[in-house]
Amino acid sequence: MCQHQPECPAARCPDGQAARSVASHPEQGWWLLCNGILLFEDTGSLLPDGRVTAPHRPAATVATS
Repeated sequence: MCQHQPECPAARCPDGQAARSVASHPEQGWWLLCNGILLFEDTGSLLPDGRVTAPHRPAATVATS
Protein backbone atom coordinates (compact mmCIF):
# COMPACT_ATOMS: atom_id res chain seq x y z
CA MET A 1 0.00 0.00 0.00
CA CYS A 2 2.79 2.46 0.90
CA GLN A 3 4.55 4.20 -1.99
CA HIS A 4 7.09 6.04 0.20
CA GLN A 5 10.83 5.34 0.19
CA PRO A 6 11.78 3.99 2.63
CA GLU A 7 8.47 2.25 3.09
CA CYS A 8 6.39 3.25 6.13
CA PRO A 9 5.95 0.69 8.93
CA ALA A 10 3.02 -1.71 8.58
CA ALA A 11 -0.07 -1.19 10.73
CA ARG A 12 0.76 -4.23 12.90
CA CYS A 13 4.31 -3.08 13.66
CA PRO A 14 5.00 -1.55 17.08
CA ASP A 15 5.93 1.72 15.33
CA GLY A 16 2.96 1.65 12.95
CA GLN A 17 1.85 5.12 14.04
CA ALA A 18 5.07 6.51 12.55
CA ALA A 19 3.67 6.11 9.01
CA ARG A 20 3.04 9.24 6.96
CA SER A 21 -0.30 10.99 6.97
CA VAL A 22 -2.26 10.77 3.70
CA ALA A 23 -5.38 12.60 4.91
CA SER A 24 -5.84 14.85 7.89
CA HIS A 25 -8.74 16.54 9.58
CA PRO A 26 -7.23 18.10 12.71
CA GLU A 27 -10.39 20.15 13.21
CA GLN A 28 -12.19 16.81 13.68
CA GLY A 29 -9.28 15.23 15.56
CA TRP A 30 -8.12 12.46 13.19
CA TRP A 31 -5.49 11.53 10.61
CA LEU A 32 -5.37 8.65 8.11
CA LEU A 33 -1.92 7.12 7.80
CA CYS A 34 -0.67 5.44 4.61
CA ASN A 35 -0.68 2.03 6.31
CA GLY A 36 -4.43 2.31 6.95
CA ILE A 37 -4.33 3.36 10.61
CA LEU A 38 -6.87 5.98 11.61
CA LEU A 39 -5.11 8.00 14.31
CA PHE A 40 -7.04 10.19 16.75
CA GLU A 41 -5.76 13.26 18.59
CA ASP A 42 -6.24 11.53 21.96
CA THR A 43 -3.54 9.04 20.76
CA GLY A 44 -6.05 6.22 20.28
CA SER A 45 -6.32 4.54 16.88
CA LEU A 46 -8.39 2.26 14.70
CA LEU A 47 -6.38 -0.38 12.83
CA PRO A 48 -7.31 -1.54 9.31
CA ASP A 49 -8.55 -4.90 10.64
CA GLY A 50 -11.03 -3.12 12.96
CA ARG A 51 -9.05 -3.47 16.19
CA VAL A 52 -9.02 -0.46 18.48
CA THR A 53 -5.95 0.82 20.28
CA ALA A 54 -6.81 2.69 23.46
CA PRO A 55 -5.34 6.15 23.98
CA HIS A 56 -1.88 5.99 25.52
CA ARG A 57 -1.40 9.59 26.52
CA PRO A 58 0.53 9.84 29.80
CA ALA A 59 -1.63 10.48 32.85
CA ALA A 60 -1.68 14.04 34.10
CA THR A 61 0.01 14.64 37.41
CA VAL A 62 -1.63 16.69 40.10
CA ALA A 63 0.55 18.97 42.18
CA THR A 64 0.01 18.76 45.91
CA SER A 65 1.05 21.34 48.44
